Amino acid sequence: KKVDVWLEHDEKALWPCPQCPRKLGLYDHKEERIWRHLDTMQFQTFVHARMPRVNCPDHGVRQVEVAWAEANSHFTSIFERFAIDVIQETDTQGAGKILKLSWDEAWGIQERAVTRGLTAKPPLVLRQMGVDEKAVGHGQQYMTLVYNLENSTVEWVGEERKKETLDLFFRSLSSEQRAAIEAVGLDMWDPFIASILEHVPEAMDKMVFDRFHIAKHANEGVDKVRKSENRELWEDGDPTLKGSKYLWLYREGNLPEKHRDRFAALQALHLKTGRAYALKEALADLWDYQSPGWARKYWVRWYFWATHSRLRPMIEVARMVQNHLAGVMNFFAHRITNAVAEGLNSKIATIQKMAYGFRNKGHFRTAVLFRCGGLQLYPRTHPEPG
Repeated sequence: KKVDVWLEHDEKALWPCPQCPRKLGLYDHKEERIWRHLDTMQFQTFVHARMPRVNCPDHGVRQVEVAWAEANSHFTSIFERFAIDVIQETDTQGAGKILKLSWDEAWGIQERAVTRGLTAKPPLVLRQMGVDEKAVGHGQQYMTLVYNLENSTVEWVGEERKKETLDLFFRSLSSEQRAAIEAVGLDMWDPFIASILEHVPEAMDKMVFDRFHIAKHANEGVDKVRKSENRELWEDGDPTLKGSKYLWLYREGNLPEKHRDRFAALQALHLKTGRAYALKEALADLWDYQSPGWARKYWVRWYFWATHSRLRPMIEVARMVQNHLAGVMNFFAHRITNAVAEGLNSKIATIQKMAYGFRNKGHFRTAVLFRCGGLQLYPRTHPEPG
């Protein structure tokens, strides 16, 4: 059951050439085309029309554009707009079931939406940017993502996480756009650092090594200490640390009430893990300083404490941060973090679980830009006046 609508035109109508303003009479028609439209009283509705062609003196025989659909689309613009809304609220497969579209049809709507959005996007003004990588698919496959930290959007997606990957992004910018970059948030990944140093003017003053990545390394250090100490205790038949992994990963103020008694008891035992935890918590206090000078003095004290702790994993964390200290201290000048990137990464992880079944990295890029790119995705649904 469906509704079919056939469209015809006045034989004397004049049509604009698709490539110039000249208005011309009908030359002939192409074969009939069909577009899916919004349902009519729950019946699928299809628009039929034979496409007029004009014979332009300058451009030859050309098929005219229609007001209700974009070129090469099998859907009216109003239907595509509705489909975009449905896909954003569900996923490709779910939207296909609701709208009675194949996976390829629903995916094609997303691809056109992203292409449309990128085409209409104004020149990029990127003052505060973030760079991160995202594992995709099976195995060690990575994509590089560039974020606009002011707008909380993904600006660019590239394959792999090499220096050459980020080089491609910077080469897409003008020298003026690169000079306008005020700060870059990133982790301590050497290929990204090398690319930024090459392409961003005064990069040493603009790179900000992300505090949340540093916290992640500190947590990993604590966990390595816990694992080692737990093995030692188990050899003596002592289960003290059994099941305590996640207690040590909380910030002290965020520890759930139900765990506080046990955690206080563990801290009272003066374990190596407890000392590593104290170092981790003290490192987090670094970011509370407002003055770069006082922050640096605090770091010197913490670094001495950590490197004299006799806790190998925490010593390694301290030395890693010390080796990148200039970028760490740049936080106090720019006050940016990749928290936006981490939030978007959570959204991207959700995208991956939405049964997209990425067939290639291009599909991953499309999905990310569709949901996180801040693009104008909708087709034009009304002709321009005049």
